[in-house]
Amino acid sequence: MGFPEDVRYTQDHEWAREAGGVVTVGITSYATEQLGDVVFVELPEVGKAVETGKTFGVVEAVKTVSDLFSPVAGEIVEVNSALSDNPAIVNQDPYGEGWMVKIKLADAGEFAKLLSSADYEKLVEEAH
Repeated sequence: MGFPEDVRYTQDHEWAREAGGVVTVGITSYATEQLGDVVFVELPEVGKAVETGKTFGVVEAVKTVSDLFSPVAGEIVEVNSALSDNPAIVNQDPYGEGWMVKIKLADAGEFAKLLSSADYEKLVEEAH
């Protein structure tokens, strides 16, 4: 399948891309395949504190509803408001325009603990 190597991953199928202490978060292409067509995304408000592994939002698809889990602890500094008008962007471009939130990292060391592309690919292969 192959996953971008410039991002890190969680076991819950979120991806995270760090730049200057801010982590952009979305769901992986594998997650979008499992969910089907995304029809609604519920995201937190800017300023909300999030904890590692805790729910920060919900993604609703034709097949199911799934919680979104934060890969890192910190503060929401931006949300992708384009998803409220067009949630299908998540399916079309999960690692680009389909991002969900940006989190100001509370602990920079936490990002390094996330899965690499190769580790995540192995996780997905083991699930099948």
